Amino acid sequence: MLSKFHRSNKGFTLIELMIVVVIIGILAALAIPRFMRSTTKAKQSEAKQLLKQIYTMQRAYRQEFNSYACNGVTANAANPSTFAVIGVDIGSTARYTYVMTAAVNTFSCQATANLDDDATIDTWTINQNGTLTNTINDAVQ
Repeated sequence: MLSKFHRSNKGFTLIELMIVVVIIGILAALAIPRFMRSTTKAKQSEAKQLLKQIYTMQRAYRQEFNSYACNGVTANAANPSTFAVIGVDIGSTARYTYVMTAAVNTFSCQATANLDDDATIDTWTINQNGTLTNTINDAVQ
């Protein structure tokens, strides 16, 4: 005979639900920093690609005019056509600011951006030899 107060054993206990919530919290605490680091690395690809393009176009410009171009010039999303003389346009959604230093036989272009709103400014540099250097890496902070 079944009583009207018979309990059903279906469902989860409060302890089981709390354990699941704790496990999800631990997984999120491990995954979110890795995700943020990987998105920062993806953003860095803009600087690497554009600096390599600047290197190639500076070399072509020097072949034609015996000097590198754009000394003291800054390009960014607000001034995308500043490097037009060497055939490089910065996109209107660019995150980085590019500063060129050029002379007859040498040039250096530095790209800087704050990728994740912290105090570290991501900094990339390329020179006339094609040496691409990440002097300050915002992705590892």
